[in-house]
Amino acid sequence: MKIAFFNLENWEKEIAENYLKDQEISFFDYALNKDNLPEEKDFDIVSVFVDSEVDSKVLEALPQLKFIVTRSTGFDHIDLKACASKNILVSNVPAYGDNTVAEFTFGLMICLIRKIFLAYDRIKEIGSFSLEGLRGVDLKGKTLGVIGTGRIGSRVVKIAKGFEMNVIAYDPFPNKKLSEEFNFPYLSFEEVLKSADILTLHVPYNEKTHHLINKDNISLIKKGAYLINTSRGGIVETEALIKALKEGILAGAGLDVLEEEGVVKDEMGFLFRGHPEEHNLKTVLANHILIDMDNVIITPHNAFNTQEALQRILETSLENIKTFIQGSPVNLVKT
Repeated sequence: MKIAFFNLENWEKEIAENYLKDQEISFFDYALNKDNLPEEKDFDIVSVFVDSEVDSKVLEALPQLKFIVTRSTGFDHIDLKACASKNILVSNVPAYGDNTVAEFTFGLMICLIRKIFLAYDRIKEIGSFSLEGLRGVDLKGKTLGVIGTGRIGSRVVKIAKGFEMNVIAYDPFPNKKLSEEFNFPYLSFEEVLKSADILTLHVPYNEKTHHLINKDNISLIKKGAYLINTSRGGIVETEALIKALKEGILAGAGLDVLEEEGVVKDEMGFLFRGHPEEHNLKTVLANHILIDMDNVIITPHNAFNTQEALQRILETSLENIKTFIQGSPVNLVKT
């Protein structure tokens, strides 16, 4: 079969070639989207990462496509309805970095509440060792509100207990065994917002979780709480977040993801290639306000990015391709 990989690193290419040595493989060093299409159009399988955008126009441009492998757990960058209409199967990587993302979550958390970046930046930029404005708070004894207790959220609960934090959680499908093992209660979403000193988000992005935290409920958050988001940017309404930060509802935010983050990462390309009607320009501008706020830490969707996690992602993705070729595909996403 003809297989196209988008945005693989060189070490990944070598592994893919050895694993799929009987197949016809092409590598493209860019993300796949309607503005970045390969000259060849007869691929049976494509493998992409979250920076690609596989919509109906991409599918129309690849008429022989039968299978899409996303090297990620999330799949909101793929139009599943369009895939279903063309009988194209989609697979993902259900688990690759439960500990990886959970560890990064606490990295953001500690950096934010202990003002580590502000301290580092002060010394680096102006050579000042002044402690003014750098007083933080302890994790021990604080209440952590975990929104979503799947694989990553469960690992966050475990780490939190190591810091001697109090844990409360919300999940539409509570994990009773986890709750009993780590001695924490499940509460309603509103109760978690009202009670947590630190909120951390670990839910998939879909129609139900779009703007899960928004202008109508963000005022419920305990005054002076912190928000951590290593999930997806669209789970938090950006305008509501800025309002909460400016009004002191939130003391700070640690964000590895943003709404419209693709535009923010490639603004020059957006200016020349973009289509404004497809993007919320108000949100793009709001992101710059967040970037400039001293009580906000933003990282470039980097929580997944460890060597070990990337190795697991690649191995699972290659296995997804192999089983599809063999006629028994695994890790299929419901389209």
